Amino acid sequence: MTTMPIHHNSNSPKYFTPGVWIVTAVAAVGGLCLLYRFTFGLGAATNLSDAYPWGIWIGIDVACGVALAAGGFTSAFLAHLLHRDAYHAVVRPALLTAAIGYTFVALGVMTDLGRFWAMWHVMLPWMWQPNSVLFEVALCVMCYLTVLYIEFLPIACERFIGRVRLPGLLGVLNRPVDRVLRALDSTLARVMTVFVILGVLLSCMHQSSLGTLMVITGDKLHPLWQSPYLPLMFLLSAFAVGYPMVIFESIIAHRSLRLRIETRVLSMLARLTPIILGLYLVVKVLDLVRRGVAPLLLENSPASNLFLAEVTLGVLAPMLIFSVPRLRRSIPWLFTGASLVILGVVMNRLNVFLIAYSPLDLTASYTPAWTEIAVTTGFIAMTVLIYRFVVLNFPVIEGLAVPYRNREQHDAGTPNRTRVLNDRLPTASPNGDLVRPSHETNRIDRAVAQGAAS
Repeated sequence: MTTMPIHHNSNSPKYFTPGVWIVTAVAAVGGLCLLYRFTFGLGAATNLSDAYPWGIWIGIDVACGVALAAGGFTSAFLAHLLHRDAYHAVVRPALLTAAIGYTFVALGVMTDLGRFWAMWHVMLPWMWQPNSVLFEVALCVMCYLTVLYIEFLPIACERFIGRVRLPGLLGVLNRPVDRVLRALDSTLARVMTVFVILGVLLSCMHQSSLGTLMVITGDKLHPLWQSPYLPLMFLLSAFAVGYPMVIFESIIAHRSLRLRIETRVLSMLARLTPIILGLYLVVKVLDLVRRGVAPLLLENSPASNLFLAEVTLGVLAPMLIFSVPRLRRSIPWLFTGASLVILGVVMNRLNVFLIAYSPLDLTASYTPAWTEIAVTTGFIAMTVLIYRFVVLNFPVIEGLAVPYRNREQHDAGTPNRTRVLNDRLPTASPNGDLVRPSHETNRIDRAVAQGAAS
């Protein structure tokens, strides 16, 4: 088979670097504070009260976490359902980010619950409350997290098929386990489209339901944000931040792992973002006008300034950046634009869930305890550590050598369907360069070129 070189470093990077050690320390502090919370309760570990029953664990870990994990379903929709082959290079990293993100969203919910040990009750049909918005969010998140793990299974199968090496007496199970992996991989290849569609549907449901959750707060939420269209705006903002989050994650990961950044693919994703941001902006402006609260923007109050900052930094500025072809082809500008969109969505969720929310007790106030901040930053650090471990040991990022590949041994007994899928991945040539089969390189290059030209 004729091959074409892909000029990446074929040596797998080390897991621990000075920066990773710092992240590990942050994760360790967060883990200790999390243990303290589960041991001594919410009262000892937080500044929450009856007036402020939720804080940054819901505002950041859950509300922001759910939105920023939207890259998983938006990229899967684009690559798998719309069959845009040029975007396949970013699907697996986005899927991994979403899977880890939603895992910590679930952990964030569990951390914020007083009776966290009863969290599993949501799986019991006789304990369901169909009139509860929060129940619908919990059920959709739980189901979508399951779908994400199922979508990741083919990556795990690819990692271990033909390489099952159980220690000691367990070695007798090598062949049975390998056969199970092959059967699982073959079955998933036939039904994966169903799970992709289900993932997109579940994501749309709970992204919008988080907005519904704040609609029922009524007058407790400032008029600039309180709207019956809040579910739609939450959904549109999740769509809008999906591709910028993929760009943000891809640039950081490739820089950290010293890989060449797929500028053309990221530029194509950036080109789609102003359209979604524009739709989100139109809905937001029309909603302000329809409800007659647009004059509040001229009050020069803290609320109006926050709203204008959210829209200016998170919507208008990245729309301008991503609308200029020359800026879309620049890595620094891509990163800047993506960061602004992420900042805008984070500001929106914090405004809605915390800053613009006023309890009935006007004398009450909330400032997060240092343990709350430590847990939140610890979750972020743990996400980074898990992501780095997985990409260094599983075939997630194209062009990154992982310490397992033995194509001859693998292909000798691999079913045709799996072998065809694996032929799309880069492999190591005799001189150490990573190479991709020429037919696959040509196909993907044609798709990228067509996308960039359009």
